[in-house]
Amino acid sequence: MASLTQKMHQQAAELWQESFDHPFIKELAAGSLPTATFRYYLKQDRYYLANFGDLHKQIADNLSNPDIKQFLYEGAQGLHDDEANIRKEFFDELAITPAEIAQTPIAPNAYNYVAHMYHELNEGSPARAAAALLPCYWLYNEIGKKLIKKGSPVKIYQQFINTYDSDGFTDATSQMIQIVDQLGSEADQSEQAKMTTAFVRSSYYELHFWAMAYKHQQWA
Repeated sequence: MASLTQKMHQQAAELWQESFDHPFIKELAAGSLPTATFRYYLKQDRYYLANFGDLHKQIADNLSNPDIKQFLYEGAQGLHDDEANIRKEFFDELAITPAEIAQTPIAPNAYNYVAHMYHELNEGSPARAAAALLPCYWLYNEIGKKLIKKGSPVKIYQQFINTYDSDGFTDATSQMIQIVDQLGSEADQSEQAKMTTAFVRSSYYELHFWAMAYKHQQWA
């Protein structure tokens, strides 16, 4: 019998395939993605990741299982430290300055994605919020594994791909899948359905994150 996360994965399969096939991903791998588009993505992703890390801590604060709490607390700190270091290299190479970051407004899809995850925690439950976090792990890991086979001729794009195919990120993804399955096993059918909805909606926002960056989405 399929696990809850396998069922989630199946429900989001069409959205994930659209992510795999999105021009942003295709051009990243081919090396033809405009640098301006990748710069736009990185600035929006910085905002997203800051909130993504904070959500790990807030979810952990609302759970009692010590092993899950530890993973989420460590994840919050790791995202803050590791992602910050990786992104700093990218920012330095692309001359993205603190002033530019401060002057960059949050794009609609990035705002909506973050608001969705906070909604799942504050108006839903820690289990639904954990399910909402999972696509960012799992989808990026699958993209990394797909792209690593051919790689990208552009150094910075290859570094980006390497990040999400790494052993450490793959292990973290596996642990997050296990956590969501464990939380799901403790939930009734109604809660499991709401966890699945949270997962699918995050998958929708992941797809539209690529589109947001590709089109340089603005508020008006």
